[in-house]
Amino acid sequence: MGFEDQSDFAEQVADLNRYGQALNSCESVDEVVSLTLEAMALLFESPYSTFVEVRNGHPEVSESMNPHFEAGDDASAVVAEAIETGQTVRRSGKEAGLTDNSPVTATLAVPASIVDEVIVVLVMRATSVENIGDEHADPLEILASHAATAISNIRSREELERARNDLETRKEMVEMYDRLLRHDLGNDLQVITGFADAVAEQVDGETREYVERIERSAESASDLVDRVGNLVSTLEKAQEPEPKSLRAELEETVRDIDSQYDELTVEFDPEAFEYQVYAGDLLDSVFTNILSNAAIHNDDPVTVSIYAEELPPETVVIGFADDGAGVPEAIRDEIFEMGRKGPESTGTGLGLGFVRALTESYGGTVDVRDSAAGGADFRVRLDRA
Repeated sequence: MGFEDQSDFAEQVADLNRYGQALNSCESVDEVVSLTLEAMALLFESPYSTFVEVRNGHPEVSESMNPHFEAGDDASAVVAEAIETGQTVRRSGKEAGLTDNSPVTATLAVPASIVDEVIVVLVMRATSVENIGDEHADPLEILASHAATAISNIRSREELERARNDLETRKEMVEMYDRLLRHDLGNDLQVITGFADAVAEQVDGETREYVERIERSAESASDLVDRVGNLVSTLEKAQEPEPKSLRAELEETVRDIDSQYDELTVEFDPEAFEYQVYAGDLLDSVFTNILSNAAIHNDDPVTVSIYAEELPPETVVIGFADDGAGVPEAIRDEIFEMGRKGPESTGTGLGLGFVRALTESYGGTVDVRDSAAGGADFRVRLDRA
């Protein structure tokens, strides 16, 4: 007998709707968990109810009425199957229990997804029936959907709040960087450009080629100063990030980098980056800083392989994997702090801090791990447009 065939169908639907409204009013995940378990106990009379939250594909018990589980425990095999298949899983008889002498006679694991990503799995274990029928499975799926929606909304609110809290910090960092560029580098670049022009008139051949590289680098740096200044002046009224051609941004960046560093080889297939991503006008500076970081912080010639990796939901990772010396694990978080730098670095420590500030302002993230070649693998994650 199905859920809709129950004599108290209308009453159960009303109860589920009330709980759904209450769940969507919750301010924290803990409230969602407690309220969901309360609903399972009252509506389904389940003695062993378990709420499993899934983050980044990893399921973890949030709370359970089952004495075999505590908050923080890894979930059981039936939960793993529900996540993998995205379907409700049923178990009966000996397979339903966690131990040989378990009183559990039937188990039901119900996953609920948001944009194809499982957020919640509700597990109900019975001790008085051999099978849990649709009259329980169907409404439990509705309850799980309400819980997943509530948690997804809470996560979104938390991410928005973190972004708001970080906004002032990001502004201060960008403004500091802007002051440094305008005051310290602005004057230096004028001097470099002036002397480079003078030298270019007096030399030819290979020496003139080197001077022209100096001029191009100075012009590129001067352009960056202007664009950062424009960013700071419009930061207060900046609109949402706009769709950008990832291929076009990378092609221009790689072309500029190739002309500046003889000891750096960039492996890059433009056709692998046919994506539109949400970003701003300084996206190329994110990529330039990462590539130049590989060239500057390695004594020997270094090769950087740029790759793309799609991740759900609707994001893409742009990876920069090199075969250089790598980044020690102990300082991987520190190098993205504005003004922090590695123990062997002779730079200002602002480049990667600027990378993180810009990437996060576009709604993305950046991190670093070991590359397959033993060097560093910087990964910039952006939303696809």
